[in-house]
Amino acid sequence: MGGFIDIPSVVIVFGGTCASIFIMYPMKTVLGSIKVAMKAFFAKSPDHAESIRTLVMLADKARKESLVALEKVSLDDPFLKRGIQLVADGTEESLVRTVMQIEIDNMKSRHKVGQSVFKNLGSMSPAFGMIGTLIGLVQMLQNLSDPSSIGPAMAVALLTTFYGSMLANLVFIPVANKLGERSSEEAGALEMVMEGVIGILNGEHPTIVKEKLYSFLAPSMRDA
Repeated sequence: MGGFIDIPSVVIVFGGTCASIFIMYPMKTVLGSIKVAMKAFFAKSPDHAESIRTLVMLADKARKESLVALEKVSLDDPFLKRGIQLVADGTEESLVRTVMQIEIDNMKSRHKVGQSVFKNLGSMSPAFGMIGTLIGLVQMLQNLSDPSSIGPAMAVALLTTFYGSMLANLVFIPVANKLGERSSEEAGALEMVMEGVIGILNGEHPTIVKEKLYSFLAPSMRDA
């Protein structure tokens, strides 16, 4: 493994890639994308079954009592809580849907920024790998008379391409794809909650609300 470690190659690829991404984006955006990436791997997936149970319970309470009674229910999910508050306040369906959809769209936009950071990292690291290769070739051609310098120059020339490809295909691009998958998953969960809130507002029977929300899930998840 020692033959695959070359500090100048690491500096060229990693340092150059980081420098370029800080030029592309504000520092706050880059640092925020790192936090988003950590959440993508360590955050729990949305609990669809729990969300459906909560929405069915709220639909049942609204039918037995009133929409105003929902105001007293304690909810942990901020998105659901905001929607139920709008319903309890007697807000029209079109406005409730608009407010909740705006929040979903804004969430998607924030996530796309994090994805774009890692996609650009994935495109820049191979580019700096090629730059390192060119640097190594120039050094080698300038010192052909000294055989001892050819080896280190070739190491820079080849390892920078190796490092760039590994970073792009093993780290940056997979993370960008993972963020996209997580964003779609979260957006789907929020859209399901929004439809449940609209069903409660329209006074739909809890069973109808449940069946409508189950349409968002795969058959195996519905059985669970």
